[in-house]
Amino acid sequence: MRSFDELAAEAVRADVTGWGFEFLRGRATEQRPPWKYASLLAARLGSVSSALDLDTGGGEVVDEAPALPPRMAVTESWPPNVARARQRLGPRGVEVAGTEPGEPLPFPDGSFELVTARHPVAPDWHEIHRVLRPGGVYLAQHVGPASAFELIERFLGPLPAERRLRDPEDEAAAARDRGFEILRLRTATCRMEFFDVGAVIWILRKCVWWVPDFSVERYRDVLLELDAQMRGGTPFVAHSTRHLIEARR
Repeated sequence: MRSFDELAAEAVRADVTGWGFEFLRGRATEQRPPWKYASLLAARLGSVSSALDLDTGGGEVVDEAPALPPRMAVTESWPPNVARARQRLGPRGVEVAGTEPGEPLPFPDGSFELVTARHPVAPDWHEIHRVLRPGGVYLAQHVGPASAFELIERFLGPLPAERRLRDPEDEAAAARDRGFEILRLRTATCRMEFFDVGAVIWILRKCVWWVPDFSVERYRDVLLELDAQMRGGTPFVAHSTRHLIEARR
């Protein structure tokens, strides 16, 4: 295995835009939820006349769908991802809207038959309800509570209050309060394994909200400890949590 500094330098140089995870191939693994969200999304997009995908990243998941509805739009708030989504989805006739967190969605009331999201930053139930047509559906895979917290707390220490956030039942209740009928709510806990320190550095650069002040220099001692563990043949294990939610206006 290459030295710590070589692995770290490579991970710092690597591209982290979009929602592709090719850098981790052979260096980390994560189980997938049993409902196969990308396949569910592809099937649903092929059956509606209009759809909006929120927090689309670089448009990677939407682009997996072989058929898109006649009107397809996506939103993204991080400018590098907006550019990547336009490059990827523009040729397929997809409208890509750059947005600001907390601002209303740039679409009229009742614009879409389907609204989707894979790992949205925070579901804005009011806005989702507003842009859906009556009878329209929200289908999404959300990050659940304490996801990857074994890794996050290795850097930040115990986070008992944060562990209670993103509870699926709380999110379902918030959706009902905004006028949604919950059609489906499923949860899953998935094992994650990291095999080298470069994979850890890269994922913390990509998921910047996990350890907001992360840098190799700031957390070098923790990273060296993880590096020694993985070089000894013991991967670092964490667990992601996910929930599938389907709700009708």
